[in-house]
Amino acid sequence: MKKNIEMKLVKSVNKNVRSSVRKLKPILNSIVGKKVEIAIRDLTFSEKRVSKDIKKTISSAVANAENNYQYDIDNLFVKEAFCGKQVIMKRFRARAKGRAAEIMKPYSNVTIILSENNKLMENKDGSKS
Repeated sequence: MKKNIEMKLVKSVNKNVRSSVRKLKPILNSIVGKKVEIAIRDLTFSEKRVSKDIKKTISSAVANAENNYQYDIDNLFVKEAFCGKQVIMKRFRARAKGRAAEIMKPYSNVTIILSENNKLMENKDGSKS
């Protein structure tokens, strides 16, 4: 039995997400491999603040797939989801005795790659499985 899988990829990048990579990674890892509808549903009911930005990025990728490539939305799933570091804004807070404590305000990039797979099964030479 031969599996012929043709992968179609759609990419969406959200730059300057106001969160650290450490906070984004668990959310992104939880949606990889899921269908788009299920991933959006999970992000809708997530209590994390950043899940709103990730949901926007997935919706943008779905819109790209529908409008630019005419893919079927029902067959889309999240193939890859990753984040990278962006700028870190540095601020200072006044402390006692003339000292200062620094405040780091990190930004991140979020990249979502969706895929539509068409599976064609072929039986070869009458083999079982």
